[in-house]
Amino acid sequence: MSRSFFHLHLVSDSTGETLLAVSRAVAAQYEGISAIEHIYPLVRSGAQLDRAMAAIMDEPGIVLYTLVNDELADKLNRACSAEGLPVLSVLDPVVNLFQSYLGTETIDRPGAQHTLNAEYFKRIDAMNYTLAHDDGQTAGDLDAADVILVGVSRTSKTPTAIYLANRGIKTANVPMVPGVLLPEALAKIRKPLIVGLVASPDRIVQIRQNRLLSLNADDDTAYVDRDAVATEIAESRKLCARNGWPVIDVTRRSIEETAAAIMDLLRTHRMQFIALS
Repeated sequence: MSRSFFHLHLVSDSTGETLLAVSRAVAAQYEGISAIEHIYPLVRSGAQLDRAMAAIMDEPGIVLYTLVNDELADKLNRACSAEGLPVLSVLDPVVNLFQSYLGTETIDRPGAQHTLNAEYFKRIDAMNYTLAHDDGQTAGDLDAADVILVGVSRTSKTPTAIYLANRGIKTANVPMVPGVLLPEALAKIRKPLIVGLVASPDRIVQIRQNRLLSLNADDDTAYVDRDAVATEIAESRKLCARNGWPVIDVTRRSIEETAAAIMDLLRTHRMQFIALS
C-alpha cells in the first residue's frame, strides 16, 4: 500500500518530548499516512518563534505547540490562522482541567518538568547503574538493582533496561548463553525483581541474522540455527519457571509495552517484599 505524507510542526519552549509522544501516539492510528516531523525546541523569544514560523510557512501542515508564554502562543495562533493552518496547544485542555479542579493558577515556567530535583538525580543514578550492568558486565552488586532482566541474545534486554533507567529504575541485564552459567548471585538475591524476556525462535533468528549481516560475519553458526535457538528459548523458559521468575514474550511488544509490563510487575513485587520484610 502506498503511503501519503504530511508536514507536522512541533513548537516547544522545552525539549519537545511531550509533543513528540502525543503526536506519534495519534499518528500511529492512521494506516498508510506518515508525518514528516519538524521540531522546534527551546522557543522562548520572539526571534526564535519567527524562525520557526518562517519554516512552517515554507512547508505548511499541522502545528502543535507547548508554549507557556501567552504572547508567543497568541502570535503563533494568529500567524497560523491567517494562513488557514490547523494549530493546537497540546497542554491547554489538560491545564484547564487541572485549574478547574485545583482552583489555582499555573507557574508558567518553561520546562518545569525538567527541574534538577531529587527525581532527576534518581534517574541519573539509575542510568549510571544500568550502563555499568549492561550485558552482565558487573555481577558484584546485583542486589542493588530494582530490576534484573535475563534472556537469550537479542531479546531487547539492553534497550528495555535503558528505558526503565530513564524512569528511575536501576536495571541490570544478564545474558543467557548456552554452556555459560548465570551468576551465582541470582539464586540468592531477593530484593530485585528478576524478569525473563523471551521471543519466538523465528523472531530471534531474524534479528540475529540482521546483526551478523551488519557485522559482515559468517551466518553458518548455531547462533542463527532455528532449532538451536528454539532450544535456547525453551531452556530459558525452564530456568525462569524453576526460579519462579515471571516471563514476558517480547515478540510483538514494543520496548515501551515491555517496560510498562515490567513496571506493573515491579509494583506488585515491591509490595510483596515489604509485606515479607
